[in-house]
Amino acid sequence: MIRISHIHKCFGRLQVLNDVTLTLSKGQSIALIGPNGSGKTTLIKSLLSMVVPDSGTIRFDGADILHGWSYRAAIGYMPQTGRYPDNMTIAHVFDMMKDIRKDTASALDEELFHAFGLASIKNKRMRTLSGGTRQKVSASLAFLFNPSVLILDEPTAGLDPVAAGILRQKIHAVRDEGKLILITSHVLAELDDMVSEVVYLQEGAVKFHKTLSQLQKDTGEQKLVRAIAHVMQTAGCHA
Repeated sequence: MIRISHIHKCFGRLQVLNDVTLTLSKGQSIALIGPNGSGKTTLIKSLLSMVVPDSGTIRFDGADILHGWSYRAAIGYMPQTGRYPDNMTIAHVFDMMKDIRKDTASALDEELFHAFGLASIKNKRMRTLSGGTRQKVSASLAFLFNPSVLILDEPTAGLDPVAAGILRQKIHAVRDEGKLILITSHVLAELDDMVSEVVYLQEGAVKFHKTLSQLQKDTGEQKLVRAIAHVMQTAGCHA
């Protein structure tokens, strides 16, 4: 579904992406992990056309994303920190997004909106919401338009255990529907039951891209955090 071929990106003299090549396929939930400054955010922004690589290509369903913007309608994006107009209510935010995306609003997925209890507080203004409730709004919006690809940046940050469990169940369900989910997180323990593949970035380069089962087999470790530590120690890297 997404083919990233030899992309490079520099900001001034700082190289943040170095010959990144990846194939991200439907029906997979992929962890994009690495230390701070490894290039994860720049890669995500490149996928969303918020950053244009200096060289290389990114293809979405075979089409170069530089040749159009329409592909982004197939992506649901949950930022690490959602920013919304303070004076708007939750209902206003959702109505605004439905109006903006009216061409894709015919088959809405409002499961998270209701599961998170947002319907009962929909008239609350965004400035009054806790960080966790804002995260619930962001997650619900990411899934709302039934995208075929979901990019979730630290999705469980700030969520209470019940809400985090609801989101994990949703991620499992949409992966089983054949959708592609890309997840970034610094809390590796939360990814054990959410991902099927792991991409590890360091200093802008892909150190490895493996299925979770292959990573577990290669390292003899079942927990992702221990498997990553094993790989990095073996490679002489410091994550």
